[in-house]
Amino acid sequence: MPARCGPAGQAVGVHPYRRHEGTKLVVNNAVESTARGSAARRRFLIRLTVVVSGGMFIDGYVLGIVGTVIGAISTELDMSVYGEGLVGASALIGIFAGGPLGGWLADKFGRKPMFTIDLGIFVVGSVLQFVVDSSWQLFAVRLLMGVAIGAEYSIGWPLMAEFAPARLRGRCMSFAEVAWYIGFVMAFVVGYVLTTAHSADWRVVLGTSTLPAVVLFVGRLGMPESPRWLMSKGRTEEAERIADAWIEDGADRADITGEQQRRGTFGMLFSARHWRATAFISLFWFCTVTPYFAIATFSASVLAQYGLGEDGLAGAIGVNGVALAGVVVSCLLIDRLGRRKLIIPQQWVCAVVLVIIGLWTSAPPLVVLSCFLVFAFANAMCTALTGVYPGEVLPTEIRGLGTGFATAVSRVGAALGTFLFPWSMTDLGAGPTMLVAAAVCVVGAAVSQVMAPETVGRALHEISAPGGR
Repeated sequence: MPARCGPAGQAVGVHPYRRHEGTKLVVNNAVESTARGSAARRRFLIRLTVVVSGGMFIDGYVLGIVGTVIGAISTELDMSVYGEGLVGASALIGIFAGGPLGGWLADKFGRKPMFTIDLGIFVVGSVLQFVVDSSWQLFAVRLLMGVAIGAEYSIGWPLMAEFAPARLRGRCMSFAEVAWYIGFVMAFVVGYVLTTAHSADWRVVLGTSTLPAVVLFVGRLGMPESPRWLMSKGRTEEAERIADAWIEDGADRADITGEQQRRGTFGMLFSARHWRATAFISLFWFCTVTPYFAIATFSASVLAQYGLGEDGLAGAIGVNGVALAGVVVSCLLIDRLGRRKLIIPQQWVCAVVLVIIGLWTSAPPLVVLSCFLVFAFANAMCTALTGVYPGEVLPTEIRGLGTGFATAVSRVGAALGTFLFPWSMTDLGAGPTMLVAAAVCVVGAAVSQVMAPETVGRALHEISAPGGR
C-alpha cells in the first residue's frame, strides 16, 4: 500500500529518522564503493610499478652478472681481450636493436601484447645460457636477451608514464632505475657467492637470471592496455573504460581525452616539433651511461689495478651499492625538487672526480676509492632520470619509438665503453682512460644545462604539446 503524503509532501507512516538513516546508508555505501575503487587503483599502480621495474631489475642483473665470471669465461673459451669485451657488450648490442624495434611494435600494436612477448623471449635466452659451449654461442644468446631487454625499455617505461599520476610520475618511473641498480648489485653478490663459496660453473651463474624472469612473466599476465594508446588509435570507449577503472586522479583521466589520432613515424622524432626532445634524451642518456658501464662492468679489475685488493670484487660491490643509494635519493626527491636539479650539478661532479683520478695517477688507494664512490653516487642520481624524460617529453604516437631510439643511442655508448675499456686500460693506461670518461661527463652536463626541460607535476599532453617545454 503506497504511503500517504502529509504536509510538505512528507510521507505519512514513514519515520523521518528512518528516512534519514536510509539516506546515510546510501551515501555511506557510495563512499565505501569509492574508497574500494581508490584502493584498487592504488594496488594496480603498485603492481604496474613492480612489473615494469622488474624488467629493469633483470636488465641490471644480466649486465652485472657477466662481470663476475668474465675471467672464467675468457679462460675456458680461450678468448682474446677483444673477445672478452665483445661478450661483455653483447647484451648491450642487442639492446641497440631491440629498443627501436620494441618501441615501434608497441606504438603500432599496443603496449599490452608486447609487454609479455618480449619477456617470453628473454626467458628462452636465459635458459639457453645453461648449455652454451663456445664464445660465439654465448655471444648469440646474450645478443637475443639484449634484444628483449631493449624492447623492455621502450614498452615498460611508456606504459608506466601513461598510467602514472602526474604528481607521482617521476617517482614511479625512476623506481625502475632503483630496480636496475638492485639487480646490478645483486648480480655481483650472487656471482661473488657462487664463484667463491661454491665454485659454480659460469653457465650456472649466468643462468640464474631465469628465475626472476619466470616470476615476472607470470606477474605480467592480465595487465590492461594503455588508455592513452587506445585513445590515440580512436578506441575511445575502451580507453575511457580502462581509465575510469585504473586511473584515480580526475585531472589525469581528463588529460587522456586530449590525445589525438596520429600515426607515429620515425621521421617525427626529427621534425621541427620533436627534434629537440629527441636530441636531449639521446645525448643525456648516452653521456650518463657510457662511463658508468665502462667502469662498473670491470670495476673489480679496475679497483685491483689501483691497489684495492687482489680481486677487487668486494670493492666493486661497494661501488655499485653506493650507486644504488644515489638512485634511491633521486627517486625520493624527483617529484619535490624537479628534474633539472637532479641531473645538472651531478654530471659536473662526475667530471671533476674522474679528472682527479685521471691526473693523480699515484693517488693513495683510499683517495681513488673515495672518488669512485662519489662518481657512482652522483652518476646514479642522473641515471634515475634517463627513463623518466623520454616518457614525458614525447607524445603517445612516438613515445615507444622515441624511447627505443634513445635507448639505442645510449647503448651505443655503453657498448663502446664496455668493448673499448679493457683495451684502453691496457694500451692507454688508467689515467688517460679516466680523462676520456670525464670528457663524456662534461658533454652530458653541457647538453643538460642547455636542453633539459622541467616537467615535474605537468600533464603528459601539456608537456608534449607545441611549445609545451
